[in-house]
Amino acid sequence: MIKLFVGLGNPGPEYEATRHNAGFWWIDALARDCKVSLVPERGYHGLVARTVIGGQTAWLLEPQTFMNLSGKSVAALARFYKIAPEEILVVHDELDLLPGQAKLKRGGSHAGHNGLRDIHAQLGTGDYWRLRLGIGHPGARSEVVGWVLKKPLREHHEAIEEAIDRSLRAVPLLVAGEMDKATVQIHTSKPPRPKPPRKPAPESAPAAPE
Repeated sequence: MIKLFVGLGNPGPEYEATRHNAGFWWIDALARDCKVSLVPERGYHGLVARTVIGGQTAWLLEPQTFMNLSGKSVAALARFYKIAPEEILVVHDELDLLPGQAKLKRGGSHAGHNGLRDIHAQLGTGDYWRLRLGIGHPGARSEVVGWVLKKPLREHHEAIEEAIDRSLRAVPLLVAGEMDKATVQIHTSKPPRPKPPRKPAPESAPAAPE
């Protein structure tokens, strides 16, 4: 079961609305649902809230270390409360998924994501759960840094918010350890809205006799 929910992002108003902060957006939404406030905790290098979900204590965390030192915050809280890696869910932006997509997985590589890279290093393992929120890819590796540190297009932002809302409905399942059911809930996206039928072209009038 999940006991620690971590959202990845960068602190500061200049980063608040950028794609790289999708993990923060998710934790903010969960905190609103749980009616709790995240407060600074210097010992854990982040914003922290404690709540109860389905009768179980759960922790919400937004590291304030900047992305590439996220593991410092995660490891500090996890070790103090004796939370095992497999009881941690890290929510982060994912270049390889389209906006509106979300995927749940356990373990695997950090795939070049600096936040995950540091969590791997600090926990000494990659055996924790990840919730990957799609932000899309700019199309060229050289453009990735600028892409993640910019605001998404309006339609992309709306799609990401839909994915956040959908995945939040799986939180009780995650806390209960029903990971298969949670996966189905998170991966099932709303089908695309059908396009209206095309109107037939008007018939041309017959040519007048000469």
